[in-house]
Amino acid sequence: MKKLEGTGVALVTPFDKKNAIDFNALKRLLNHTASGVDYYVVMGTTGESVTVTPEEKKNILQFVKENNQARLPIVYGIGGNNTQSVLEAIRSTDFKGVDAVLSVSPYYNKPSQQGIVEHFKSVADACPVPIILYNVPGRTASNLSAETTLQLAKHPNIIGIKEASGNLEQCMKISKNMPRGFLLISGDDLLTVPLYSIGARGVISVLANAFPVTFKQMKESAFKGDYAGAQKALFNLLEINGPMYEEGNPVGIKQVLQEMGICKSFVRLPLVSASEGLQKKIKAILSAPKNRKG
Repeated sequence: MKKLEGTGVALVTPFDKKNAIDFNALKRLLNHTASGVDYYVVMGTTGESVTVTPEEKKNILQFVKENNQARLPIVYGIGGNNTQSVLEAIRSTDFKGVDAVLSVSPYYNKPSQQGIVEHFKSVADACPVPIILYNVPGRTASNLSAETTLQLAKHPNIIGIKEASGNLEQCMKISKNMPRGFLLISGDDLLTVPLYSIGARGVISVLANAFPVTFKQMKESAFKGDYAGAQKALFNLLEINGPMYEEGNPVGIKQVLQEMGICKSFVRLPLVSASEGLQKKIKAILSAPKNRKG
């Protein structure tokens, strides 16, 4: 799956002031990100998937397919903590034009590692396209261990993992022992270069919504072994990364995109748009000379 190496952008879902999906803004976002990313990730956490209805999800996916002028691969988010509901979502999805599914580890229930294995085996068996696991303990309250990831990596329809545990030792164990061709993908923008250095082949990024070219520079430098160049690109994101999560994702990145004229900062409850303090902080960072070009 070399087409899923590099940068996947976890697309935000733009809303208008009436909380409806702003498809004109979504089209601007697709065109903006196409300048640097390698594939689109539709309906991940950053897309506010938990507050987007099933019908809206289908409409968004179809819109991305129809407005994908760069013909980039598409990864679609289907996951949850009810295995049967995930299987039903798979059965009701039109996978034409979808290259893979990103599926989050079950949250809230806090299953055992064996429960996680059985969940993902069921999902992978049922899905007509390959599965990318998504480990994000900060949201799920359970960690997908290196041993569990490596066990699941043996499944022929599981091709990679988005690792957002922040645990470099765990990522190293995966990288050392994973099958040839398995994709270790960074789930943390600021750990992208460190993970590239230990064998990761990409990132699924929040900040790539706003700074796709920076991620392209990072990838191109890392893939040719120029880690000084990759580090230089990464350091351009150091100041802006923290504010992205102060009031919840995607509150921060939507505020950045509003400043850039790509979409409005509206989010759906229980999230609320950036506070005045966060708006000022983001504006100050973006107005610094090194960031003025976006």
